[in-house]
Amino acid sequence: MNGYAVVDVEATGRSPWRHRVVEVAVVQLDAGLRTEREFTTLVDPAGPVGPTHVHGIAQDDVEGAPRFRQIAPRLLELLAGRVLVGHHVTCDRAFLEREFARIGVALPPVPLLCTMRIARRMLPEAGGFGLSACVEAAGLGWFPAHTALGDAQATVELLRHCRRTGCPDVRLPAPPAAPVVPWPRLGPARSAGSRGEAPLLRRVAPLGPWPAGVEGPRALIGSAGYE
Repeated sequence: MNGYAVVDVEATGRSPWRHRVVEVAVVQLDAGLRTEREFTTLVDPAGPVGPTHVHGIAQDDVEGAPRFRQIAPRLLELLAGRVLVGHHVTCDRAFLEREFARIGVALPPVPLLCTMRIARRMLPEAGGFGLSACVEAAGLGWFPAHTALGDAQATVELLRHCRRTGCPDVRLPAPPAAPVVPWPRLGPARSAGSRGEAPLLRRVAPLGPWPAGVEGPRALIGSAGYE
């Protein structure tokens, strides 16, 4: 294993089978939980964006955003050989799995690490175990909730907090004994009328008082998604 891939998706609804990803973020961490790379983009769901009052994404915001197929090759590279981490990670995994299935790609089984499950043991005083409640209980400060990169970065900080406070579960799972499943590869998708790769679209997120040493999302639109 090469480290962790901390993921978060915003979607048009609750069902991976009926709804679509509208924003995705991945933060790659090494085995010591040091950030290696970040990726984020809005995604055109090819239909209504769903509950804007929850995720803050309006229909106009996804105009010009890539379709999932256009970012799929890059996502596969970011996830390959890593432990998948998320707050309620099975939900994020299910949305990614269904999006890949729609384009004919089977996402291989990978080890999962769920910060929600860890927080139930580490933060029993939390008023709930949603990400915002866990971040507050850990004293990690404000973050732009329900933005994919904001939630992924907050999950990273929660993971680091749990490691600092001695949670034995926060370690790289051992590689499975079964033979390694070949990781799928996709050729780059091209944008319509262009010879280059499809441009990504990063939404502007409000900045706020992140704790010392933590950076909030930078306000960039049309960035390459990497930092």
